[in-house]
Amino acid sequence: MRISELSAASGVPIPTIKYYLREGMLPAGEQVSATRARYGEEHVRRLRLIRALLEVGRMPIASIGKVLTAIDDTSLSLHHVLGVAQYAIAPAVEPHASDEEWARARAEADAVIDALGWEVEPGAPARAELAQAVLTLGRLGMPADGEALRPYADAAMRLVTEHEIGTIPLGGSREAAVEAMVLGTVLHSRVLDIMRRLAHESVSARVFDGL
Repeated sequence: MRISELSAASGVPIPTIKYYLREGMLPAGEQVSATRARYGEEHVRRLRLIRALLEVGRMPIASIGKVLTAIDDTSLSLHHVLGVAQYAIAPAVEPHASDEEWARARAEADAVIDALGWEVEPGAPARAELAQAVLTLGRLGMPADGEALRPYADAAMRLVTEHEIGTIPLGGSREAAVEAMVLGTVLHSRVLDIMRRLAHESVSARVFDGL
């Protein structure tokens, strides 16, 4: 297909496609003349992925470039590639290197993960996110140890193993797998938050109505 057809098929404007080509984010098409190239379904898939990373994952262009580089590196396992994408969509957590309170919270978060037996890299951004949550809960006088966090951990593992992991297509393109993981992580998190708030309202109506 021509670049105009690629634009129509992907919903990405031609100037943006040309920018991705210049930046190496989109593979060059098959050159059919000095001024024209032919593109295929692999280009449509790559543009779909870039849009998902931008619009749903809220990733900056630099981070998207890292994800695409990992996808194109066939020496990397799919687990590694998905990890690059997962880490890229994680929110930034301000470091507290000299804060003793932060150090205790980080140690508690790491202890929770270790006790669960989960295989999580030491530098995983979610470790810092969990430490921040532990720190905030502790400051508010709310329980934040392993016992208090265990129900959330159990629910999360059950959701991932019984439902979410099955939405990641295997045996196809890495673009499709990364897109499914990013969309699933972001959108399922929203669905879970919404359903919890709905559940809170329903239980509150039964327990607290009339008090």
